[in-house]
Amino acid sequence: MTRRPINSSSIRSVGYDPDAKILEVEFRGGGVYQYFDVPKNVYEDLINASSAGRYYAVYIKNEFRFKSMK
Repeated sequence: MTRRPINSSSIRSVGYDPDAKILEVEFRGGGVYQYFDVPKNVYEDLINASSAGRYYAVYIKNEFRFKSMK
């Protein structure tokens, strides 16, 4: 999955597969996680949030099934 850089102190890049509804998040600390069954609007809201780290913590972190990629 291709990720795009994001302006965030905690998140390095994000990618989204709209067909599979998978969100991939790469953290500046080195971890990469995939989140499943994520609606496209959540991805769009994340990349447009004034604080991507805060948006992630509130709306993604404990809301979707995930797996560590790295």
